[in-house]
Amino acid sequence: MKQYFLGVDNGGTVSKAAIFDEMGNLVAQASSTVRMLTPHAGHTERDMEELWQVTASTIAKAIAKSGLQGKDIKGVACTGHGKGLYLWGKDDRPLGNGIISTDTRAWEYPKRWQEDGTADRVFEKTFQSILACQPVSLLNWIKDHEPGRLDRIKWIFEVKDYIRFRLTGEAFAEITDYSGSNLLNCKTKAFDRSLLDEFGLGDLHGALPPLVGSSQLCGHITKEAAAATNLTEGTPVAGGMFDIDACAIAMDITNEDHVAVIAGTWSINEYISRRPVLDRSVMMNSLYCMEDYYLIEESSPTSASNHAWFVETFLAEERAQAAKLGIHPYAYCDRLAATVGPADQRIIFLPYLYGSNYDAQAKASLIGLGSHHTRAHMIRAVMEGIAFGHKVHLERLLANRSATASIRLAGGVTASPLWTQIFCDVFELPIETVDTAELGALGCAMAAAVASGTYKDLAEAARHMVRITGRSTPDGEACAIYREKFALYELVSKALEPMWKDFSVRS
Repeated sequence: MKQYFLGVDNGGTVSKAAIFDEMGNLVAQASSTVRMLTPHAGHTERDMEELWQVTASTIAKAIAKSGLQGKDIKGVACTGHGKGLYLWGKDDRPLGNGIISTDTRAWEYPKRWQEDGTADRVFEKTFQSILACQPVSLLNWIKDHEPGRLDRIKWIFEVKDYIRFRLTGEAFAEITDYSGSNLLNCKTKAFDRSLLDEFGLGDLHGALPPLVGSSQLCGHITKEAAAATNLTEGTPVAGGMFDIDACAIAMDITNEDHVAVIAGTWSINEYISRRPVLDRSVMMNSLYCMEDYYLIEESSPTSASNHAWFVETFLAEERAQAAKLGIHPYAYCDRLAATVGPADQRIIFLPYLYGSNYDAQAKASLIGLGSHHTRAHMIRAVMEGIAFGHKVHLERLLANRSATASIRLAGGVTASPLWTQIFCDVFELPIETVDTAELGALGCAMAAAVASGTYKDLAEAARHMVRITGRSTPDGEACAIYREKFALYELVSKALEPMWKDFSVRS
């Protein structure tokens, strides 16, 4: 008799729910857009109650589409964007809006901590750089700009831990997510009051929920959640994991042979290792969803969300034409981009709508435009620029590895054979893709399968539930062209770096 598992994935803009069987086959999927609120420049937020209602409705839609009953689902787990901040109040209500990982309001705090030595001191415990979108930065911004709000905090959540809390009524901090927040001591694998004191947040130590593992049982669906989702009361719920872990485990990153690249709202580039990289040559070390492994990560908000914005903002005519042809606007844009070869333009696109690889104040730019250029040239430049942004990160990772068998690529990019090949040629490495459109949710379903007892661990779940199918190989001629263009990309980015502050809106 088949068993079914539900994965719930809340990214930057969309809530998804997907049901898989024990062999990793996708049975049904549903998704809903979650409103992004931008009350001020650099602020990206969402209404937390609305997020829960949308998520619950999306779960119900997935169950309805599957033809299954709630009782058929043997386990549930959640994932979501890392970083950001979701606060639960002492009045047992959401404490303001949730903050998404593209938020840059707190850009000055990492800069200040770098200058005063805090960043160097905490690195000995956190193994990671400090980002403007991490809870430590956002909590300090709240302390300085919204006096009294910190005093009303009951729980400090990441997005998937908040959704799991609404499903089970039990507050937990799943370790992969919190290990990427600068709130957790990654050496001791525990919360550390002295670490919080470094950030001026020691009084919030009691607001950090108990730590749990990714595939650990963390409660059961409550009566209220069952009514909202059509799940069955009492269904087991696993810890779940940070979305970068969920995607990696769903790409069978269970050993050190491959590098995972996820091109979505964020540019995520990562591999696993039994030892963290502590020479400051990479941005982040966090705890992986497999015990005894660290996730070595380079990331920034410089990925495919820049492409989505460009298409939505500038390509109304192309979207209308796509509608007439009955195809997705992105597919139509791919057709246009395919008419332009790698050597046909030298436009450089810096994918910095939400900040650059290391500067939250950086701005997106198209540089090198001429009167002969068309929208097709610009679309191609945007696609290439996003791949170049990933390559900045990839080069830092590869410098710490002796060999890499392939890149495992995920995200919306993989729906485009053209864009996948661009990544392949820019990286100059083979690229492999996985046979599922819902990697994050699949990773969750794998955790749920372990928590329910179907598999003994995530490595065994991966052997049964993951299938690597697509493979692309680099084109030598295109690689040489992109090598030159990437050098220009880096020169342009470096030249503009001192000026980014001059483009920021002054309050």
